[in-house]
Amino acid sequence: MKDTLQAGLTATTRIEVDSGRAISFMGEDSRVYSTPHLLYDIEVTCQDLIKQHLDDNEDSVGSHAEIAHLAPTPLGMWVDIQVSISEVKGRKVVLTFSCNDALDQVAKGSHTRFVVDKVRTAQQIKNKRQRAAG
Repeated sequence: MKDTLQAGLTATTRIEVDSGRAISFMGEDSRVYSTPHLLYDIEVTCQDLIKQHLDDNEDSVGSHAEIAHLAPTPLGMWVDIQVSISEVKGRKVVLTFSCNDALDQVAKGSHTRFVVDKVRTAQQIKNKRQRAAG
């Protein structure tokens, strides 16, 4: 982990709400950005920001998220996801986010990630698979 990973860093990603990111259960006229896809896009934006400040053998994994999905965004509209690192404590990184479309604040909340060693994490996953298989 580089010493450049610190509170105050920000990033913004613009996402277009396409059919793959939209709910379908309320009919075609009510297709809007789904909460699970919104949260996924927030996580990726956070990960991309952190990754710029990590060593090659590191990445980050999510451990906690709080999201208030405040307004619908219809198909074809865009959403700007702005994330900001609010705290770095050892390998724990806490971020806040705000998401806005052209008309409304769409979501806000926080997301916690941990910096991990990729090789060590892969080994832990392999060990768990082996234990699960008996």
